[in-house]
Amino acid sequence: MIIATTHRNTDFDGLASVVAATLIYTDCVPVLPTQVNPNLKPFLSIHKDLFQFKTPEDIELDAVTKLVVVDINRWDRLGRLKKLQERADLVIELWDHHSGEGDIACDWSCQAETGANITLMVSRLKAENKVLTPIQATLFLAGLYEDTGNLTFPSTTAEDAYTAGWLLERKADLNILSTFLKPGYGVKQKDILFNMLQNANRQQINGHQVSINCQEISGHVESLAVVMRMYREILNVDAAFGVFNNPERKRCMVIGRSDTDSLDVGLIMRGLGGGGHPGAGSAMLKGANPRAVVEMIVEFIQSGQQSSVRVSDLMSFPVATLPADTTMRQAAVVLREKGCTGLPVTDAEERIVGMLSRRDFKRVKTETRLDSPVKAFMSTNVLTIDPGKSPMQAATIMVKHDIGRLPVIKDEKVVGIITRSDTMMYFYDLLPD
Repeated sequence: MIIATTHRNTDFDGLASVVAATLIYTDCVPVLPTQVNPNLKPFLSIHKDLFQFKTPEDIELDAVTKLVVVDINRWDRLGRLKKLQERADLVIELWDHHSGEGDIACDWSCQAETGANITLMVSRLKAENKVLTPIQATLFLAGLYEDTGNLTFPSTTAEDAYTAGWLLERKADLNILSTFLKPGYGVKQKDILFNMLQNANRQQINGHQVSINCQEISGHVESLAVVMRMYREILNVDAAFGVFNNPERKRCMVIGRSDTDSLDVGLIMRGLGGGGHPGAGSAMLKGANPRAVVEMIVEFIQSGQQSSVRVSDLMSFPVATLPADTTMRQAAVVLREKGCTGLPVTDAEERIVGMLSRRDFKRVKTETRLDSPVKAFMSTNVLTIDPGKSPMQAATIMVKHDIGRLPVIKDEKVVGIITRSDTMMYFYDLLPD
């Protein structure tokens, strides 16, 4: 089975890209996450008979031989389909227009910085002389217009504009677009915007005029992105960030909007575990302290300025290490006694040469292999960090590379170790309420 899928909270660009994949790949099954953008629900409700989407729950994962991922390059945003990450025999092809690296290792990819992902896929459809129906052309144009702000966002490229013209030639209906791309803006949204303007602030951060606003919300509130766009425009700042805290659900929705090429909101949101584009992005943080989130955003914008708290303040020390000639059997005992999931491996000069984690034991297939040295199973591509770096820099490395710990190195020696839990405890729990 070949399946095509996209990120949770799917928008029009993600939906359009999944449909485009069914035209590019023969017998491709479109799989849509259960969580979709509220803007998308009316469109899907009316057109559900035209598009035969499956949900992740409908898919027998063992039957999937090829996975086509569109508009995202992060496993953690694929929901249940993230389990396919464990399949070494799976062929993966990727279409993604976001800047920055993800963690999906693929067999083939089409990646370029365009305003919309559908632009990349329409380029293939054009090259293969595929025939589009008017509704397909309309959907594709909806995805393009939504992600480029009707071709007005700074991330828009010439190729996006050419693609829009080509889709209009294929009978894309602008009247339908105006109906479904009209964001909802009601009483709830007006009240939130009013409260934000009442408590508006501006600050100069690294040469940018920025406003970061915390608001408490309850229940489900749609169209917060519309609120943020209006908030930024009214304040006329380079970038605006809304931290919408929902105590009932114990989560924070962070939404950012930027009007300058020199401040990449998407990059900031990826650091928070979300995603987006240079001009727009969002992230969802569970159990987060809103004030800690604000500090994280500020530190990202500052890009290089030192935080008052450093890795050396959070790391654990002294650190237990494993000599490279330790057997896997001995290492298992040490890990169990120390109650940790991984340890650095060092050479005779106490320089780090690898990392051994519990998951490395999955490669020990026979009892006799337990007597092999850890250097035969350890990971040698070790990421480390300096003790003077900030917790944000440590968290960014761990999120980007999906690792749980970083050895702290000074003068080529291991002086400590910082874990994902250490950084999250700092950001989420240690700041005063």
